[in-house]
Amino acid sequence: MRRIDSKLLNDVSGQAKQLPRLRKNYNLHPELSAVVQRLLNAMEPGTYIQPHKHDNPDKTEYFFVLRGRIAVFKFDDEGNITDYVILDQADGKYGVEILPGTYHSLISLQSGSVAFEVKEGPYELSTAKNFAPWAPPEEHPGVPAYLKKLTDHLQNNGCLM
Repeated sequence: MRRIDSKLLNDVSGQAKQLPRLRKNYNLHPELSAVVQRLLNAMEPGTYIQPHKHDNPDKTEYFFVLRGRIAVFKFDDEGNITDYVILDQADGKYGVEILPGTYHSLISLQSGSVAFEVKEGPYELSTAKNFAPWAPPEEHPGVPAYLKKLTDHLQNNGCLM
């Protein structure tokens, strides 16, 4: 029996804090060819996950907050935010289902945040994500401004204090 406990979350979060991307995946599935991908996704504030969708092939994705606060955004094809939620156990908002073909992204709002992620496999790097053409890629100089746009959206809607 594999335990998903505070020690594991602390270990994965500690690794995320040390990485330039400020996030770390911890795979629970045995191999990338597994038909169900299960993983812990530790994220620190400031990490950037370029908005993307899963289609061609279509894949559904689930995120459940285990610790911390994580904002999940949904976008239309032009990059407009059409929905969002802050996953936070204290607020009773535990998870989301992202349907195939839906542009989405996540940002960490609290240090030590960890999500449990489930998506259909197998994982193939070339088809895993269809990145949004209207959002900057990772390591692009426009990333800080784009992250600010997302946090400003939350602030303007009274979600951040």
